[in-house]
Amino acid sequence: MTISPLLIIAAGGTGGHMFPAQALAEAMLDRGWRVKLSTDARGARYTSGFPEAVEVEVLSSATFARGGILAKVMVAPRVIAGVLSARSKMRRDPPSVVVGFGGYPSIPAVGAAWLMGLPRALHEQNGVLGRVNQVFARRVDAIACGTWPTELPAGVEGTPTGNPVRSAILDKAASPYTSPTPDIRLNVLILGGSQGARILSDMVPPALAKLPEDMRKRLNVSHQAREEDLARVTAFYSEASISAEVQTFYTDVPDRLSAAHLLIARAGASTIADVSVIGRPSILIPLASAIRDEQTANARGLVEAGAAILIPEARLDAGMLAGHVADVLGQPETAQKMAQAAVSVARPDATERLVEIVLKLSDRAS
Repeated sequence: MTISPLLIIAAGGTGGHMFPAQALAEAMLDRGWRVKLSTDARGARYTSGFPEAVEVEVLSSATFARGGILAKVMVAPRVIAGVLSARSKMRRDPPSVVVGFGGYPSIPAVGAAWLMGLPRALHEQNGVLGRVNQVFARRVDAIACGTWPTELPAGVEGTPTGNPVRSAILDKAASPYTSPTPDIRLNVLILGGSQGARILSDMVPPALAKLPEDMRKRLNVSHQAREEDLARVTAFYSEASISAEVQTFYTDVPDRLSAAHLLIARAGASTIADVSVIGRPSILIPLASAIRDEQTANARGLVEAGAAILIPEARLDAGMLAGHVADVLGQPETAQKMAQAAVSVARPDATERLVEIVLKLSDRAS
């Protein structure tokens, strides 16, 4: 009996890594491949959306970015243990291709594939390579770039693919946008990434409270917040008489985004891909603490197309944000043009482009 080819996807840490990994997994399963997801215990918390056919392998990994001295001392042993474990598993069930999506949970599988000389590729979601992808950039056969142009090391070439989005997002691709006319409820979606964003919980509720009364009364807000911010954000909206649903994580982002008249969010790569494919106006606040300022790079395409308003975190205040929200929601024609502009820069075929890279690497090795 012929065994189907195996793809190992190495990812973890945040939704930014896991969502495009999930999209590739779904596509390769449809092509008859077997798929394994290699991650660590933290990444395993983000696997609920993956198809049941995807086998999840939890391996040891670590980062120098967290913990005290003892934790940092243990990084190397834990990473080495993860790589050795991954190599042992690959010897028993050799993959045709290994694709890393960044984040330290991807180190064991990509590292093992490099040691074994297996076909391997990276996918970088942001316009600047993350730390782990920087380490492996010269040690893989291909680099797929979700944001173009992507800053790459000298002499390293990348292939622009766009960022794969989940099938649930593709199902809403370029869905009709209902202009925010004065006679309808105004749906506003606030996303801080898979781990929330405190500054959005600090600034967005008071900004929305500053809107003109007739606009404020028509708001229907979906606000993603950290667990520790849930109570105060919910209380603020209630006291301001703003209809709002506050949660730590939304499993139905595609539905909420397609229904939104405006998105207020960080500029994570997956968020940019989702809002582009569905096509909605957005106000983006890039993460200021990002060492490489990758979120500003991520937002550039939408901003230049006229689909998004970018506010640097250092300049963000409730009054400024309220003004921008009022400009979008109070001008239906402007909002409609922003929605159309978002679709114009979308890459709904990003998954197929990434699949092509996987198949080429597999063919080259066979």
